[in-house]
Amino acid sequence: MNHPVSPADRLRATLAGLLDGLPPKQAAGAVERLIANYRGVTPTDAPILRDRADVVAYAAYRMPATFQAVRAALAAFADAVPQGWAPESHVDVGGGTGAATWAVTDTWAGVRPVTVLDWAEPALALGREIAAAGPELREAQWRRARIGAALTIESTDLVTVSYVLNELDETARAALVDAAATAAGSVVIVEAGTPAGYARIIEARERLVAAGLRVAAPCPHSAACPIVPGTDWCHFSARVSRSSLHRQVKGGSLAYEDEKFSYVAATRLPAVPAPARVVRRPQIRKGQVLLDLCETDGRLARTTVTKRHGDLYKAARDADWGDAWPPPGSPGSRV
Repeated sequence: MNHPVSPADRLRATLAGLLDGLPPKQAAGAVERLIANYRGVTPTDAPILRDRADVVAYAAYRMPATFQAVRAALAAFADAVPQGWAPESHVDVGGGTGAATWAVTDTWAGVRPVTVLDWAEPALALGREIAAAGPELREAQWRRARIGAALTIESTDLVTVSYVLNELDETARAALVDAAATAAGSVVIVEAGTPAGYARIIEARERLVAAGLRVAAPCPHSAACPIVPGTDWCHFSARVSRSSLHRQVKGGSLAYEDEKFSYVAATRLPAVPAPARVVRRPQIRKGQVLLDLCETDGRLARTTVTKRHGDLYKAARDADWGDAWPPPGSPGSRV
């Protein structure tokens, strides 16, 4: 029996095929240079991805991680919005080779108008080439645009912005978030799961709420984040299968790595956020599970679930970092 190929599997196979055409040393060298560039100061008017070798190396190295992080954020967002809702149109800002467009397609099946905006023409060209691998994105528009204060975004159901804010100065970040909030019914922003990435997400979150959107995920509320600045940061983790290029560049032998990310999903839809969100890896101990939660009232709290809670204890043992708590359909709304 033939099973339909998911967008995630199709993307993985397409990336492997692209990498086969690039000498391993050249690919690894391009990735190492790109990593060094990303860790430095990146001017907003100078595309990092200069040619096809750069773009293929970047796509093979970063697209799977970006896809998984955005996919996890979208899954939490999809759980909060009305059942059956799907975006009728999508704009991906700073989308490069299009990882977020694949994540949206994997979350909500079907064909919709999609526009990817980026300043790097080689990235757009490769994104267009990769998109030809599946029916959902063949008609997507790949447009060159300066991502910053002068950006305009056409009206759309959903705007995604992934791993872009770190490349912009404060003024450009504010302008981009404001443009997204004006143009879209829903906005999902993903950044690296570092203290600096979290700070950019909080900055964006505040602007989205001020623009009239409500936070759908990960927070169970739209009030101020309860984390005291400088003491901690909110982030999550997505597991990514490692390619041979990952292992070559990082010198690791594991078949996977964990992508840490921070995100906010905000919307004008009548969303129902999670009752609480697991914001740390659950601690499983003998006869009990410790869950660190961000709660609806805007507080951080630790909940202990024990065997006496019956089925809820089983749910707690299966709970993962980033999950809603309690899980939909589980017994009891509170411990």
